[in-house]
Amino acid sequence: MARLLLGKPIAETVIDTVRAGAVLLQETLGLEVGLAVIIVGDDPASHTYVKAKSEMAMRCGFRSTQYNLPAETTREELLDLVVRLNGDESVHGLLVQLPLPKHLEPEEIIQTIVPEKDVDGLHVVNAGKVATGDFTTGLVSCTPAGAMMLVRHARGDDLSGLNAVVIGRSNLFGKPMAQLLLHANATVTIAHSRSNNMPTLCRSADILVAAVGRPELVRGDWVKPGATVIDVGINRVPAPDIGEGKTRLVGDVAFNEADKVAGVITPVPGGVGPMTIATLMANTLKCAEQSLARKTILQPVQPAQVVTSDG
Repeated sequence: MARLLLGKPIAETVIDTVRAGAVLLQETLGLEVGLAVIIVGDDPASHTYVKAKSEMAMRCGFRSTQYNLPAETTREELLDLVVRLNGDESVHGLLVQLPLPKHLEPEEIIQTIVPEKDVDGLHVVNAGKVATGDFTTGLVSCTPAGAMMLVRHARGDDLSGLNAVVIGRSNLFGKPMAQLLLHANATVTIAHSRSNNMPTLCRSADILVAAVGRPELVRGDWVKPGATVIDVGINRVPAPDIGEGKTRLVGDVAFNEADKVAGVITPVPGGVGPMTIATLMANTLKCAEQSLARKTILQPVQPAQVVTSDG
């Protein structure tokens, strides 16, 4: 059986580091890290996610502000709020919870957030920085960043000589995940719905990352013996065995099958999930630290004092 790679203990180490950093900023510079979250509408799942984010932010010592907007909020009203928070120096991190009501275009809203406050790492500027290897100023999308931490925990920082296959090519996860693996020197293949012979591609992977939103797509015989399997999928499926109308969460990997073949595997739930919110907190702290750096750079230089002599 594979070794179970749990996200929670690793996420806790990230949170501890973030909390220590936030305390240091508060005690030495009087800076309180600020995170603002905008949610539009009454989707229960979205409100659950936002509540968890707000609670974790407060645990980290951040000032967490939540903006609950009605479902009928107009494009102009939402954009006005985003622009106002862009200019608020007490807000270091800003995110808009997805999905949005159908009359609002999410891409337009996301791209209105200034890149330096884009804690979700979805702005094209941050995507471009990740693609070019600028992880110093760039903000990495939270779920791939968290998944990459799990990969490093299992395989180390240098993935030279290892083949990695990412199933899924979304801008939200697949593409940035591939860039992170490539930056760590893995040889990377992105598989997707138009790829030929998916099982053969997957069986070549020392590191297999599944993120397509299809329940148990990856079967046990797709997995290379000893591979590291990172399952990003979260799918709710019927579970009549536990009761009429009941459901359970499963990943994109058939866990019971893959567990017999893989060397390391993440469960669903409990694998990548806890890492996502931890990396969100890490991104928020990074935004605050970089805001200080920008202020230092932009601080006007005082003219040199001229000393005169009567002699």
